[in-house]
Amino acid sequence: MTAEPTPTLCTICNLREAQADDAQELCPSCAALDHAVQEQPEVVKRLWLRHRREAILPEAIPQPIEGEAELPEVLDGKRYRTIDRDRNKWYLSVSEVNGKPVEIFASTAFDRDHELQARIANLTTITRLISLLLRHIFLGEPVTFDKCLKQIQRSSRQKNDLPDMLYGVLNRYHHGKTN
Repeated sequence: MTAEPTPTLCTICNLREAQADDAQELCPSCAALDHAVQEQPEVVKRLWLRHRREAILPEAIPQPIEGEAELPEVLDGKRYRTIDRDRNKWYLSVSEVNGKPVEIFASTAFDRDHELQARIANLTTITRLISLLLRHIFLGEPVTFDKCLKQIQRSSRQKNDLPDMLYGVLNRYHHGKTN
C-alpha cells in the first residue's frame, strides 16, 4: 500500500488544493484572480482603492534633475506645422528624451507683426510652463515656485506685457513677501 501524496495547497488562499498542472500552485479561483491582475490591472487598482483607501503601490520616487542644465546638449525632436484661425502658420517643436516630450517651443513666420507680439509672449509663457511640467512628469524634475517665476519672467517680450505683469504680481509671493 503506497501513501497518497500530500495535496499542494494554493499559494494565495492556502485553503484549496492547487491544480496539478499549475506551475505557480494556484487553485482555480486564485488562478482566475491571477489572470485578472495580469489582464485588467486598472480594475484591480479600483478594487484595492475601494477596500484599502490607499494607492495599491507607493508613488514612484522620481530621480530629480537639478534643472535645465541636466538635459542633454542635443535632444531628439519633432516639428509640426499648424495654421491658426487667422491663417497664420505656426511651428511647434517638441524635444524628447527617450521618446518622451520634455520641452515644447512655438514660433511663427510673423514675429515682426506687432499684433502677434503679445500673442507670442503669452504663447511663450504657456510653452515654458508646459515644458517645466513635461520635465517633471517624464524626468522627475521638481516643479518649484522659483522655476515657475523664472519661466514666466523669461517669456516676457516687453514691459507690461502679460508675462511681465504675471511675474510682477506672483513675485510678491516669493519667499513669503505678500505686501
